[in-house]
Amino acid sequence: MEFHAFNFHPQIAAGITAAGYVSPTPIQVQAIPPVLEGRDVVGLAQTGTGKTAAFVLPILHRLMRGGRRHVRALVIAPTRELAEQIHETIGILGRQTRLQSVSIYGGVSMNPQIQKLRSGVEIVVACPGRLLDHMNHGMINLSHLEVLVLDEADRMFDMGFLPDVRKIIKQVPAKRQTLLFSATMPDDIRRLAREVLRTPVTVQVDPAAPASTVSHALYPVNQHLKTALLLELLRNTNTESVLIFTRTKHRAKRVGQQLEKAGYRAASLQGNLSQNRRQAALDGFRDGSYRILVATDIAARGIDVLRISHVINYDMPDTTDAYTHRIGRTGRAENTGDAFSFITREDEDVVHSIESVLGEKMKRRTMKEFDYKKVAPAHDTEFARSHHLRKQNKLEISEAHSVCATSQKKIQSGREERQKYRSADIQKTSQQVPAPRNSATRKYRPHNHVTSR
Repeated sequence: MEFHAFNFHPQIAAGITAAGYVSPTPIQVQAIPPVLEGRDVVGLAQTGTGKTAAFVLPILHRLMRGGRRHVRALVIAPTRELAEQIHETIGILGRQTRLQSVSIYGGVSMNPQIQKLRSGVEIVVACPGRLLDHMNHGMINLSHLEVLVLDEADRMFDMGFLPDVRKIIKQVPAKRQTLLFSATMPDDIRRLAREVLRTPVTVQVDPAAPASTVSHALYPVNQHLKTALLLELLRNTNTESVLIFTRTKHRAKRVGQQLEKAGYRAASLQGNLSQNRRQAALDGFRDGSYRILVATDIAARGIDVLRISHVINYDMPDTTDAYTHRIGRTGRAENTGDAFSFITREDEDVVHSIESVLGEKMKRRTMKEFDYKKVAPAHDTEFARSHHLRKQNKLEISEAHSVCATSQKKIQSGREERQKYRSADIQKTSQQVPAPRNSATRKYRPHNHVTSR
């Protein structure tokens, strides 16, 4: 089957040809027809299966008919990287259509986004938090909305965005087409789908199993030897571009710096970077300026680079789904790829779960010339205990909530402390200062801000 079988608008067909698309992927084959029919759709597919084009192409086709210069399609995504990637895909596939889109996310000034919205756009790709900011300030009009897309719904749930998503849905027209795409279907996402979709068509492509184009290998190693093993592995492996996953943003920064010191063209992608620096790291990885990118799970969401030859799990993820998301960055578009994972004793449970999904035992490998018996430095507390990393990661994920809770406690404590001293001062003053003799007959004189002298 080829794309011309869908009978897209000629200008969209031209964009497909210009992008080099020939044959649709399985998720595109299943999802595009019901979306074109105007049906609500639930799409279950892993990263790298082509689901972005599965909803972008039908939306472009629909918007070719009808009015322009007002928002008719809204795509909600969990991260700014994914939002930017979807926005770029719309630009590539819709280049001939003159349909306008804008990406909206935090970490950058609102003014350029406001100016773009005022100029008139048909498609908005947004992260929930910043979108709510625009809605609350009356900067975006969604009354003409026809299509709502919730992309990477499970990740939005993991990141705590579900309440924001519900607030947004309450403010968009009830009469609309809704598309929900997710790699997994936890109970909360299933409930959301039942609430916001009408008799949806469900399309599903390998929801659990990692891509068959990826080979897997495990490297047992102690925590303190991971960086040394990584350098040894890179020296002895023929790689094109490498994506390395760490469990925390601090670890991503540290590993990136160590790779740079070792002479590699490497960058890190983590939450502490400004949006400009994050974008520069992504662009450099795409165009080959950086051969290696070190990232956390959340920061790496939306990385759309076809030619990643290797994914290395410097730290193993906590779940099978997270593992599948990670390695989905390699072996894409019918290319082959390799997934290497450093494992410690604490990772055995998740390894067994992954092997159950794969239906086979993953190969355990060692580097022949590597010294696995080297003792950890006494001062190196970061690598001393692996469970510390897990605890740190959980703290980072709930960072915003913790800061908020701490601030509230401080405010409340301050109020109580001020009240206590105020009461003490009043009591002390009442004891020391005698009441005026004519207090019973004195009249109350209100304070006047303008006084005469």
